Amino acid sequence: MITVRKIYLLTVASILLLANVSVQEVNAQKFTLSNNLLYDATLTPNLRMGVRLSEQWSLGLTAGYHPWPTDESVSKKFKHLLLAPDVRYWIDSVNVHHFFGFNLIYSHYNIAEVKFPFGLWKSLRDERHQGDLGAIGAYYGYSWPLGRYWNLEAHIGAAIGYTKYDRYECGHCGRKLGDEKKVIFLPQAGVSIVYNIPGRPRKVEGPEVLPTVDEPMTAAVDVLPFVPALSPVPEFKGRAGQLQQDNAVVAHISEYRPYDRTRILRKEKDALFVHFDLGKSILSTDYRDNRATLDRIVEITRQIMTDSTSSVKKIQLIGLASFEGNPATNERLALNRALALQRYLQQEVSVPDSLFDTVGGGEAWADFRDQLNDIVQEGKANHVDLAKVIEIIDQEQDAVVRERRIKQLDKGRTWAYIKEHILKDQRNSGYIRIYYDYVPDKAAATINEANELLTTDCSDCHHEALRLLLTVRNDERAQNALGVAYWLCGQRNDALDCFRRAAANGNANAQDNLRQLEAAQP
Repeated sequence: MITVRKIYLLTVASILLLANVSVQEVNAQKFTLSNNLLYDATLTPNLRMGVRLSEQWSLGLTAGYHPWPTDESVSKKFKHLLLAPDVRYWIDSVNVHHFFGFNLIYSHYNIAEVKFPFGLWKSLRDERHQGDLGAIGAYYGYSWPLGRYWNLEAHIGAAIGYTKYDRYECGHCGRKLGDEKKVIFLPQAGVSIVYNIPGRPRKVEGPEVLPTVDEPMTAAVDVLPFVPALSPVPEFKGRAGQLQQDNAVVAHISEYRPYDRTRILRKEKDALFVHFDLGKSILSTDYRDNRATLDRIVEITRQIMTDSTSSVKKIQLIGLASFEGNPATNERLALNRALALQRYLQQEVSVPDSLFDTVGGGEAWADFRDQLNDIVQEGKANHVDLAKVIEIIDQEQDAVVRERRIKQLDKGRTWAYIKEHILKDQRNSGYIRIYYDYVPDKAAATINEANELLTTDCSDCHHEALRLLLTVRNDERAQNALGVAYWLCGQRNDALDCFRRAAANGNANAQDNLRQLEAAQP
């Protein structure tokens, strides 16, 4: 007699055997684990193991086990064990989406007082049936790739079978009413989450020639030696990324850092400066080179603000002042200069306050000291003791005393040199930088993932690469990789069309690939 325990052990053994076959032939087969979420809704743990036997055929085994309730005195029961081996035929060997399945079903069950949907098996609402079922079924399904390892599958179908069972008066009663045999109709449905094993295979090392697919998807073609030329596709960072190439003042938001007074802004060549007259916070477009700088900032900001693929995340304005005069006055002056620049930009471009990081940097001592040090290192201005000025800056913490001591050096001659040759560059609004972010370039990520698959010696991976590239087939950047994928999957004419299209657009890799293949034509 076959008991539930024996059937359960048989299920485990079958699953282990299937797993062993798939592991031994992992280079030729694709191994999957899946769980039917609709079956889970009946509180039945279940698992399907599948193995791809070829491009269009796969084999699987589904097992489900519902052991509750363990107390036989409980009326309502849905205890059962289900085993269902199946074979699937995949219609589209490139996209691997549509499939038809055929399965055998065996179940040992003990069910009572369960109300099934659609009026099925009404007698089970008042009786307990315990027995065995065998059936054969067919179904149609569809698979949606969710990533390199995950799929979502749905299927629907029906089965017809034969069952033999004992009838009992109620869920917990022992009085037997009789036994029956009948033909039974079973609906089939499922929504499953699928995990694909193995992951992406290793890359081929060295200048190995990649083979063509052993089983071409179209008419058979001659195998020609082909070393495909492939290059990674740079991520498109929107209009802001393009502007960054010629405008160092533009940076990605990941480079942003708040201002602190130890930073030497004059050495940060990626910034722009707008200058102010001595003791003034009024922004004049006619002062020094302010007009060109402001026009450049306004135009860059406007272009990013109107772009749908990138956005301004922060505009950093750091107001500075020279150390002449009262420190408190200079603090206010520095902040007012930064605010004046913010107001100007907002008049020219509609930028909300929230995008500005506007700070007063106060007296520009860090920049001043760095400029003095450069002059000393270069051996300039030897007629004044600038090294002594650096010493005073490093030793004296009080800004007022520090300024007074500098002015007294060499009876004022050092101070006169500083005012004439250095301080004019400290009278500015300071550091101006635009930080941006961009919409992730999913197409580039897809193309680069496919490129990696195309550099393997796995024909199944070539088909996976083709599936990925077909999702971005309208992107010109995909054409060379798409041509490689078509060629490795045996579709010569499609490959040549893609290479010609990419080559006409100046793709050097496509031009190289086209030369190889056209030279090999008879």
